[in-house]
Amino acid sequence: MTDALSLVDDWGPEKIVVVSHRRTGMKGVLVIDNTARGMGKGGTRMSPTVSVGEVARLARVMTWKWASVDLFFGGAKAGIVADPTSPDKEEVLRAFARALSNEVPREYVMGLDMGLTENDAAVIQDELGDRGAAVGTPAQLGGVAYDRLGVTGYGVAEATDAAAHHLRLPLAGSRVALQGYGAVGHAAARRFAELGATIVAVSTAQGALHDPAGLDVRALEAAREEHGDGFVTRHPAGTVIAPGQELTVDCDILVPAALQDVIDGSTAHQIKAKLVVEGANLPTTPEAQTVLENRGIHVLPDFVANAGGVVAAAFAMDARYSGFRPETPTIFDTISTRLRENAVTVLDEAARRAVTPHAAGRGLAERRVREAMVSKGRIRA
Repeated sequence: MTDALSLVDDWGPEKIVVVSHRRTGMKGVLVIDNTARGMGKGGTRMSPTVSVGEVARLARVMTWKWASVDLFFGGAKAGIVADPTSPDKEEVLRAFARALSNEVPREYVMGLDMGLTENDAAVIQDELGDRGAAVGTPAQLGGVAYDRLGVTGYGVAEATDAAAHHLRLPLAGSRVALQGYGAVGHAAARRFAELGATIVAVSTAQGALHDPAGLDVRALEAAREEHGDGFVTRHPAGTVIAPGQELTVDCDILVPAALQDVIDGSTAHQIKAKLVVEGANLPTTPEAQTVLENRGIHVLPDFVANAGGVVAAAFAMDARYSGFRPETPTIFDTISTRLRENAVTVLDEAARRAVTPHAAGRGLAERRVREAMVSKGRIRA
């Protein structure tokens, strides 16, 4: 079990709340990492393997992500140890929301992450009797349904396009391999296709599909709609490969958009892409980042590449009480502008300082958070 005190450093966490409920078997955790720039805001995930350490790492990513896009919220994350396909999901979710009624929404606003849907956000609002308790609710409840809009995947593709152009690797005609074809991956694939890229590999938890000549994105979407994650083993086009092999296929751009720590030092030596774009949170280990940098492979950090979701969440935060939803083009235009600018800024800073893009991007975010901490008297100048 993670020693909570061992997680504390100069940035946070400010608060770790572990909760449980005997009758439902609910176990969960909330980590509020750093609120110098605003109240805690981050997604809530549901998975049988959630741990305090995992949620703390993700909360820290949120601190850097909000600072990276220069929006005034603080890093936070929550997790529920449960199977999101369980028939008891709603009961567990309601118990979790009740257990955090002291913190939500005064210190933390729940959002969507792995295992939760728009309707789950609505359940949280209902349980706490407060429209401000969660964002990402269905449009019919006045929410900005950013998960359905595919904003994170769209932002990943936009950031990739800007980074590739900056590195003189035109996206049009480039071969892209995607690990993960869920909410982020399939939306990214759609935008990549619109920008002229060729999708050569995709994967789900049930397998991976590869075609060096390119996969038809519309056919992939139709197959996913019909068969769920199992579409990769039923799709008539392409070759079924073992899970994980999609990371090492011959491609120009690799987008890990599934889970954390999937690319370690060993895998990094096998990657053939020229650019790795982190669609998931924490998909590369520090060792892998060093290996990739030494091999001349650029890595666009997660807190830059997949920040489209937080930009949309900021719109949702503004709309959570008023019910006045921004026009969808406004959300997408803002995501495109902010993520493209950040991608180029981070790559330029990395080249100027001769460090990895992770170090460069984190340095920029740290400076913004530190300035806020000084302004509030939390640390000395």
